[in-house]
Amino acid sequence: MKILYNNLYTHFVLITQDRYPFIKEENRIRIEKYITGIVSNHDSKLYAIYANPEHVHFLISRSPKIAEQELLTRIANAAAKFILDNKLCNSKFSWQDSASAFSVSKSDIDKVCKYILNQPEHHKKTSFQQEYDEFIKYYQKTVKWEIS
Repeated sequence: MKILYNNLYTHFVLITQDRYPFIKEENRIRIEKYITGIVSNHDSKLYAIYANPEHVHFLISRSPKIAEQELLTRIANAAAKFILDNKLCNSKFSWQDSASAFSVSKSDIDKVCKYILNQPEHHKKTSFQQEYDEFIKYYQKTVKWEIS
């Protein structure tokens, strides 16, 4: 059955292997643009993205044609290949085997976009570990999967 209308908003967090700060500021926008293209190529829309040195936040409206896990796996694999092929980090780049996906209501889209785009200021006060712990506490649970 074809789905004509959907509100499938997801806030993803991809984390670098061992939370190592692989993503350099001078490569951040290039990586963000690449991920934006991957999302678009899967009939989905990216609302906000910010690539921190050791993690990337992005909010998308996902096409109902692809599951969250499948879309994130494709994004992670393609982005890692792009980073490696273009030598955008000094050592062998990889993502952790797990990531996070948080559902977002339509009424919270603006708030989540501002949060993602305000990452530099946010991380002046809060470490990534503190941020992640707050997410888990807020959402009460996390679902982890392996990226293959």
